[in-house]
Amino acid sequence: MFQSPAPVADRPRASILCGLIGQGIGGSRSPHMHETEARALGLTLVYRILDADRMGYGADDLPRLLPMLGAMGFDGINVTHPFKQAVMPLLDSLSDAARALGAVNTILFRNGRAHGDNTDWSGYRAHFLAGLADRPRGRIAMIGAGGAAAAVGYAHLDLGATHLAIVDPAQDRAAALADRLGALFPAARVQAIAHAADAIADADGVVQTSPIGMLSHPGLPFDPDLLTPDQWVSDIIYFPLHTPLLMAAQAKGCAILTGGGMAVMQAAHAFALFTGVAPDSERMLADFARATDAAVAP
Repeated sequence: MFQSPAPVADRPRASILCGLIGQGIGGSRSPHMHETEARALGLTLVYRILDADRMGYGADDLPRLLPMLGAMGFDGINVTHPFKQAVMPLLDSLSDAARALGAVNTILFRNGRAHGDNTDWSGYRAHFLAGLADRPRGRIAMIGAGGAAAAVGYAHLDLGATHLAIVDPAQDRAAALADRLGALFPAARVQAIAHAADAIADADGVVQTSPIGMLSHPGLPFDPDLLTPDQWVSDIIYFPLHTPLLMAAQAKGCAILTGGGMAVMQAAHAFALFTGVAPDSERMLADFARATDAAVAP
């Protein structure tokens, strides 16, 4: 439906100042990804972490914080949990994708105005096509119905999924997301399903968007015995890169897709918006893999 974000300028600015707002984001790899790619391209770019936990701001402070960042010379910022929805009414304009998804993860400051975009969906879409493009993708089971799920579900429907089954312990949240995505893609069947077994049984693949499997949320989001070898499994978690679910799925013979590529590709698309220069996404992916390997090395 929508195209991936395109660069916003023909030439880069002399220097670029970017950042990330969110809560508990001290360990984010965004500064490394953006600054490393900028150096490779000969650009001067600084990327700052603006952690709500350390700086003491909340959603109620955003009406003052965003204009302040623009006035301080920030060219753009990324937005993560829990502010992706809260920033929307504070912006002067929105991309079609951000408006459709009801979430913003990238804000551009230009000429005294703030424009909101969303590169989560396009980043996941590009990542999926790079890793599993040859796999059937008509029937998708999606575990989780949070903010990331909206972008991932949107991406699969944009890729032509005809049936999207959404499973979440908060069934009202799953139903609300199903209604939202179903309205955007009326030709597809989008429904909330109470049990993972029912959603997975006839799916071509399973995409895992819940926090279960992160180092801070250990465990499995569903019983891997529900999987069959002809299915694929995608997990958007990237720390650890190989989650317990992906390792169990691979052991059953399923094709798998780690979450690192989504993290990199959404950053690559945001980088293009911030700088006006298309990054080398393959170089960014390789650098991310090296950094991930170093982080988990004994």
